[in-house]
Amino acid sequence: MFTVVGLGNPGPKYEQTRHNIGQTVIGELTALAGTALQSHRQSNTRAVSVRCGAAGGHAAEQAILAVTNSYMNTSGTPVAALLRYFHCAPETLLVIHDDLDLPFGVLKLKRGGGEGGHNGLRSITQALGTKNYLRLRFGIGRPPGRRDPADFVLSRFTKEEAADLPLLVDRAAHAVEDVLQNGLEQAQMRLHTH
Repeated sequence: MFTVVGLGNPGPKYEQTRHNIGQTVIGELTALAGTALQSHRQSNTRAVSVRCGAAGGHAAEQAILAVTNSYMNTSGTPVAALLRYFHCAPETLLVIHDDLDLPFGVLKLKRGGGEGGHNGLRSITQALGTKNYLRLRFGIGRPPGRRDPADFVLSRFTKEEAADLPLLVDRAAHAVEDVLQNGLEQAQMRLHTH
């Protein structure tokens, strides 16, 4: 069983910001599964167990979808608690997060690697004691001019970007379903050659 966590900050102030794109993708996945996140006090998350990706005659795969109630910089503690509660290994964790190093809308799947200055990933790596978990990187691009990256990630998407967002979020959700059903390598092949 996979655990899929979308990173972001809690509360309406941060909804629709670049840093919360992981949570937006989780929202799409729960909608596709016809369900909603529920409070999971044991891990300080909102989570739900679903069967993902039953389309096209494939059997659906069970997964835990979740977002943390903590701020981005302290994502690790609730993610580690969630994995412990459901007896899931770090290798079965898939984290969806924003990525400054990818152009807007570019999606990349990978296992392990560095954190690229992403405090949410750094917190998860520290809490789990390993970098050996899956990531879906959602490109948000670099800030224009000399704008502070910390300020940029907390800003909302431009009107042009927002127009493309539903399609990109849908692609990201289907990439997650592809990983759950067919494994990382096949999903990477399809996503990266799209």
